[in-house]
Amino acid sequence: MAEKRDMIDALIHDHREVEEMFVELESTENSPERVRELTDNVITELVRHSVAEEQYLYPTTRKALPGGDALADREIEEHAAAERTMKQLDGMDPSDPAFNGLLAELITDIRGHVAEEENDLFPRLRAACGQEELEELGNKIQQVKKVAPTHPHPNAPDTPPLNKMGGPVLGLVDRVRDALGARSH
Repeated sequence: MAEKRDMIDALIHDHREVEEMFVELESTENSPERVRELTDNVITELVRHSVAEEQYLYPTTRKALPGGDALADREIEEHAAAERTMKQLDGMDPSDPAFNGLLAELITDIRGHVAEEENDLFPRLRAACGQEELEELGNKIQQVKKVAPTHPHPNAPDTPPLNKMGGPVLGLVDRVRDALGARSH
């Protein structure tokens, strides 16, 4: 069973897990098979994380912070850019000449996004929201990640209410696709 975390702690936990995979990906000791496996894991975790943020973090940002709409819109655009890169990487052979450049771009962009969230957005939200609300949102994030898509869907809605309706359907399709051999997690 997943450890109970408030929204911010849950998202930071995700950030750390993805960073560990980034560090291993940057190692020169990985076989092409391991690079593909790690890339698939990174994509899965980033997609699930993004869905959770788009359903709960950014609506909370809009509601709780002055200038929250503009901040949430910028964060969602960063997600969209990362998702387009992940879509290109999804299934690409690590020996493809474009692979390493796309992967490096993704890692750089995600690290910048994480730094912005952890250094600016999260402290502001922690100050603006009550602990009970953050804990409730943390539970919702953990639940939505269980049904979230595992592959990038750049054209899917990224704001409520449409993302909350489409996410579980895409997640089911992705898990069936994964079970049939696209990848398994």
